[in-house]
Amino acid sequence: MAVVDVAGFVSDLKNHAADHGFHIHDDRHFVETYSMRQAWEVDLHPEEACGGPLEFHLSVEVDPRTLLAFEDQILDLDPDETPEELHVLPVTFTWSLPPLPRCPDLLLLATELAGIGGPDLPVEVSAVDTFARVTDASERSLTVVARIQVGLTRIYLGEEQLCDALDRCLEVSHYLLEASPVWLEPG
Repeated sequence: MAVVDVAGFVSDLKNHAADHGFHIHDDRHFVETYSMRQAWEVDLHPEEACGGPLEFHLSVEVDPRTLLAFEDQILDLDPDETPEELHVLPVTFTWSLPPLPRCPDLLLLATELAGIGGPDLPVEVSAVDTFARVTDASERSLTVVARIQVGLTRIYLGEEQLCDALDRCLEVSHYLLEASPVWLEPG
């Protein structure tokens, strides 16, 4: 039996996200058979945005070597010792919008979202231009990504809730939802 219940952590994270105003649509668990790497993906959005256009999902990636190293660390400790925070799991939050006829200024958007995310939830903004045919105009899609590291010690001790990250994710989601009608208007 594993020292850290990552599946339980993801399940608790989904419940906690619902407590912070998100609606869960779907979740997936992947296991790579060769390396035993695992990934959990959860599709969610703010409760009031069921009709779109914003897509939001979070993912948790698990490298088995990280879990094994943490397990070795725990087994080397006395029962009353608290483990040092040496191992982390990456958690990624990704927002996406459909092709935007009026894409915002990416630098301005990145600055606005950096103010919302703050130093604890660094936010990256990117856009992709797609050409269906050479003669067609480009369609620009917007993606926003935030990555954080979650300490295995905090998960092991049951102390990791991600409240601040979820609150900031909700603020980023609301910002994108409020701005998107202008971006989606035909040019």
